[in-house]
Amino acid sequence: MNRRQFLAATTVLGLGIETGLVRAARSAEMPIRMRALYNKDGSFSDLAQSLEGQRITVDGFMAPPLKADIRFFVLTKKPLAVCPFCETEAEWPEDILAIYTKRSIEVVSYTRKILTRGLLELGAFQDPDTGFASRVRLTDAVYERA
Repeated sequence: MNRRQFLAATTVLGLGIETGLVRAARSAEMPIRMRALYNKDGSFSDLAQSLEGQRITVDGFMAPPLKADIRFFVLTKKPLAVCPFCETEAEWPEDILAIYTKRSIEVVSYTRKILTRGLLELGAFQDPDTGFASRVRLTDAVYERA
């Protein structure tokens, strides 16, 4: 291998590594669909298990909060005008995700789509303040209007 071939090979190798890193970084920021976290039988998907403990992005709608000055809300697949836990007549959402933030939340209209980023946690958990039980949630989360 001459010098020119060596430089060409290392340049291609370097670009391949950089492209892989860029691709991985992009995929971490691309929103994951809530339904991709579950199998049809309700168990956690391979994707969910592989991403547990990692920061992921999920889009959806903020359900009306349970109470004011709270650091927790529910992200839903479809906009809900009422709190799904407060109305007995409300249809229970099929796809929900508990979102725990560091600071008190600023309510976003239920009709406005948001992007939420946080650490994915799997497994049963009951919030000590609200009593809300979840199987999957994002912690240390931030959100922004989409």
